[in-house]
Amino acid sequence: MKIIVCMKQVPAGTSVEIDPETGAMKRLGSESCTNPYDLFALETALFLKEKLGGTVTVLTMGPLQAEEMMRDAYAMGADDAVILSDRKFAGADVLATSYTLAQGIMILGGADLILCGRQTTDGDTAQVGPAIAQHLGLPHAAWVSQITDADDTKIQVKQDLASVTQISEIPYPCLITVEKDICVPRLPSYLLQRATAKKPVHILTFQDFYDQDESHYGLAGSPTSVESMFAPPEKEKQVYMEGNAIEKTDQLFSIFKSRKII
Repeated sequence: MKIIVCMKQVPAGTSVEIDPETGAMKRLGSESCTNPYDLFALETALFLKEKLGGTVTVLTMGPLQAEEMMRDAYAMGADDAVILSDRKFAGADVLATSYTLAQGIMILGGADLILCGRQTTDGDTAQVGPAIAQHLGLPHAAWVSQITDADDTKIQVKQDLASVTQISEIPYPCLITVEKDICVPRLPSYLLQRATAKKPVHILTFQDFYDQDESHYGLAGSPTSVESMFAPPEKEKQVYMEGNAIEKTDQLFSIFKSRKII
């Protein structure tokens, strides 16, 4: 069983910078973390590997700082890690991002199963996974909340859709996107972290791709564009109140009243 998990680094907080010329988020050098939904996809992949055997490869598109995320994936049990990194990929929308990831999957020789998280916390489109499947011509299932059965030829999943819940059986190769309730991600292992400290994280660039048409990638390959983007305002700072319980209650009442909460 060959499994590929698509993952992404996302901003770790509200401190993000926007490129004034392109309107795109500046990812290089900014504080980031693994997209939470992708951890559920990785845990599902590791579970299936333990059940059926095989390998788990983690794939991402982004700057080279994504190596930190890949090291964490190694420490959780991933067998291989690949970063698609090139300036030509920058500024990609859903279509260009999914096409780039599909090209990366093709270079890796495809997979029996491709796993994605439901969505990313910085885009929230929930479209990249299904779009990858479309580019590769694969059957796919989204909103998967449970793996009900799996063997060497097919996988059976439970999908929680808008108005119905259904069981779908899909032959390999295929792609699924998973919900956060599907499992509890394991913590990185210190022993695995030590054992994989010198394990390479492979880098693929535009020059490695089969399709050398630059109009399919990044901003050039994005038919949609964001009219404007801005960093969210900082959250209000904590308010400290002094005095005894009655005095603090009066202060809290005054704050709520001034903000028309009560």
